[in-house]
Amino acid sequence: MESRSCFRDFAKYSSLNIMGMIGLSCYILADTFFVSQALGADGLTALNLAIPVYSFIHGSGLMIGMGGSTKFSIFKSQGNMKEACQAFTHAVMLTAVLASVFFLLGVFASGFLIRLLGADETVYEMSRTYLQVILLFAPAFMTNNLLLCFIRNDGAPQLSMAAMIGGSLSNVVLDYVFMFPFGMGIFGAVLATGLAPVISIGILSPFLFRKKNHFHLDKCRISLRTALDIFSSGLPSLVTEVSSGIVIIVFNIIILGIAGNTGVAAYGVIANLSLVVIAIYTGIAQGIQPLLSSYYGYGNRKNILATLRYALICVLFISAAVYLCIFFFAEPIAAVFNSEHNVLLQEIAATGLKIYFIGCVFAGFNIVVSVYFTSTEWPLPAHIISLMRGFIVIIPMAFLLSSIAGIIGVWSSFPATELIVSLIGAIIFLLGLKGIRLAGKPHTNISD
Repeated sequence: MESRSCFRDFAKYSSLNIMGMIGLSCYILADTFFVSQALGADGLTALNLAIPVYSFIHGSGLMIGMGGSTKFSIFKSQGNMKEACQAFTHAVMLTAVLASVFFLLGVFASGFLIRLLGADETVYEMSRTYLQVILLFAPAFMTNNLLLCFIRNDGAPQLSMAAMIGGSLSNVVLDYVFMFPFGMGIFGAVLATGLAPVISIGILSPFLFRKKNHFHLDKCRISLRTALDIFSSGLPSLVTEVSSGIVIIVFNIIILGIAGNTGVAAYGVIANLSLVVIAIYTGIAQGIQPLLSSYYGYGNRKNILATLRYALICVLFISAAVYLCIFFFAEPIAAVFNSEHNVLLQEIAATGLKIYFIGCVFAGFNIVVSVYFTSTEWPLPAHIISLMRGFIVIIPMAFLLSSIAGIIGVWSSFPATELIVSLIGAIIFLLGLKGIRLAGKPHTNISD
């Protein structure tokens, strides 16, 4: 009965979060589609140059939301509601500070930043507009992520899903309205994206106003240790998102040198489609996080491992289905975003899709295992995995393989990196499972 209940909880939380994260990822995918239709290859290039900053904003919100809600869930399962509410209070404070930094960058530094990201005169104005508006809406993006994580951990995953999907559907509708009937161009696309989290917060707000929540602001002394604990628990979520932005920046630089703006436009198609697939894995990981944290708080080792097993099996089946679709339908998928029927863009994108998406199953494993480590208060391995796949391996791999095989090497660097990191992650997990000490500290929840 306990096993059935564990699977039922996994199915409930993961399915709701997968649907919600797919909806959330459609923020950018909708922009990609409508920009490609309205503004062609230059619009896609401008979008792809500016979009890494969205990864930084989204990742910062997830870092605080996931880190704070993980602490909240553990304290809540232990009956310590004062500490649980203090975790929320610290998370709100950290969100306000980081969101203010992004907002000020939007006001004063958007032009400088977009030049730094590689925009030339052809796409400068469109890229700067998109980047500036995204930065100005950072407080909304980060507040939305914070509330989604805490409400999910407070036993209302259905509401989190509804808010994510509601915000995303509004983005799709507003994208079309602003860009076509209103003719607002790239500003219309990014305005629709910025309004989406505002609508999502509106959907979440009754949960707070009706006081159904168990978390609230608590008058307490600001603790550096609590803030650092939140950052530590949430850091893998930040690195996962930020690494997407870093990879896009690095790939853009390399591809500009190999295939120019057309190559960057083709990569925009690949990168934004991959964001949707990564969002599915993130949905699984976010779905199991409240369960793992609660089981860890209760000391239920059996359910921790069962939930992880269900998640990894789910990753395997989803990855197989995704890659089969990509392999057999790469050409028509690329054509959807190629409104100008650019032959070179079509060829680069279709080939890139087939190679790049080989890495999906390994990426899914890395994302799920990282959240497992942080949810059970063993963040060091998660930091190692996240940093390796986000910076340490992927960047030199991209330069190395591109110098050997050109554009094919660029596409190959993603699966090669994810494979290497997944092997390292699997070794760390198996060592922890056997109770072997790592860095002088046992993995207590498994070896107890």
